Amino acid sequence: MDSKRYLTPAQIKNDMLSGLTVALALVPEAVAFAFVAGVEPLVGLYAAFMVGLVTACIGGRPGMISGATGALAVVMVSLVAQHGVEYLFAAVVLMGVIQISAGVFKLGKFIRMVPHPVMLGFVNGLAIVIFLAQLGQFKEKNEAGVMEWMSGEPLMVMAGLIALTMSIIYFLPKLTKAIPSSLAAILTVSLLVIGLDLDARTVQNVLQDMTGDPLASIAGGFPEFHIPTVPFTLETLWIILPYSIILAAVGLIESLLTLSLIDEMTETRGRGNKECVGQGTANILTGLFGGMGGCAMIGQSMININSGGRGRLSGITAAVFLLLFILFASSLIEQIPVAALVGVMFMVVIGTFEWASIRMMGKIPKTDAFIIVLVSGVTVVTDLAIAVIVGVIVSALVFAWQHAKHIQVSILEEDDQHRVYGLTGPLFFASIKNFSEQFDPKNDPDDVVLDFRNSRVSDHSALEAIDSLAERYIAAGKTLHLRHLSAECRGLLKKAGDLVEVNVIEDPKYHVASDQLG
Repeated sequence: MDSKRYLTPAQIKNDMLSGLTVALALVPEAVAFAFVAGVEPLVGLYAAFMVGLVTACIGGRPGMISGATGALAVVMVSLVAQHGVEYLFAAVVLMGVIQISAGVFKLGKFIRMVPHPVMLGFVNGLAIVIFLAQLGQFKEKNEAGVMEWMSGEPLMVMAGLIALTMSIIYFLPKLTKAIPSSLAAILTVSLLVIGLDLDARTVQNVLQDMTGDPLASIAGGFPEFHIPTVPFTLETLWIILPYSIILAAVGLIESLLTLSLIDEMTETRGRGNKECVGQGTANILTGLFGGMGGCAMIGQSMININSGGRGRLSGITAAVFLLLFILFASSLIEQIPVAALVGVMFMVVIGTFEWASIRMMGKIPKTDAFIIVLVSGVTVVTDLAIAVIVGVIVSALVFAWQHAKHIQVSILEEDDQHRVYGLTGPLFFASIKNFSEQFDPKNDPDDVVLDFRNSRVSDHSALEAIDSLAERYIAAGKTLHLRHLSAECRGLLKKAGDLVEVNVIEDPKYHVASDQLG
């Protein structure tokens, strides 16, 4: 990803312009997430700047944008409410340490265990979440200071500006790709609103509604180094540790899934473990500079990719522009119409949602369709991390249920005194009941052979099932032989231990998931 082909003048221009587009869209989101977490706007903006900058420099996925996110903000609320923002900073530092550890121990590869239906559900659910989040911009304060839905002329102006924004984003690339269409749309709509003096909600209005302060602003200075002022005791550790673990897990799941999605879109490959280290380093520094922490942002990443941003420069540019907005250009950024940003995010929703998943619903297994819908629904109701975990668990259970039916027992040889059973398929916890029901020790011949040549003993439950079956044959006074078991199986079997026939040449070599292995 860091090859020289990304340093061409054309790509440098694309990265810088797409970075500027991302920075413009980052401002209201970072502020909104800060309020969700119960902290000051600058705490969210500093997090967006620092996490975005560090991950762009050393992360495993060039072109991916990171910053303060809603998934993390909702976890932080209770910690801030109960113990204050300093404990949040400490928790973010510990969160970073955990994420670096995940990268060092190469746990990022486990994201490959996420099945494709779960990925589709994750993407669709996230698109719905992004869409629903934009609906809040259709509210404004009435004379009584209560937020209510727009109506009449303000609604018409808002809808018209959104439609114009989306039209520019859609049609401009058909004419020229010299400038990212999202950036062109934001600039055009902003100039139109200012030039015609339209009564449209701006970023400044959003700040005022959130804070209740008519002078609210995103203006600030450089983030300053600040060690969290909390007692360095075990009591503090026990307070922040649960939050840090959850934050680290949510952050990595969201980041690695976003990485996989961008890999698919760009037909390139990011480095999951390096991203874990990058995210962890970013969060440690963010916690030490007064930020709320963060992770990958799929919406902003889609804006960046669709605007032509591919290299690390795009993420660096977005972070630097965001800092410049805070330091010098807050008054200009606050004049951007919210409608322009909502229009950009609506186009992200359209581009993110996997519309093909709707068309394939009747063509894929019902269980896969159910998992897509389930993960999408859980994503909307709870958060991405829980949705993915639920999806993986359900997928695993479906897999186990389906493969439980695949264990087959057939008679290979038999006469009056002798019978050979051949097993086909995996023997594990879900298939042992079906396995046990295939045999009738009382009515079988005196000499019985179980051949495991085409079967695999997968776990401790399977070993117990074989032992129980051996005990049944012994109790019936029959002779049972077990062939083609791995050396490990032979060592773990108890009742059937003396009944196993060793065939050194043909016996398989594999490991069994057993609690007896320590």
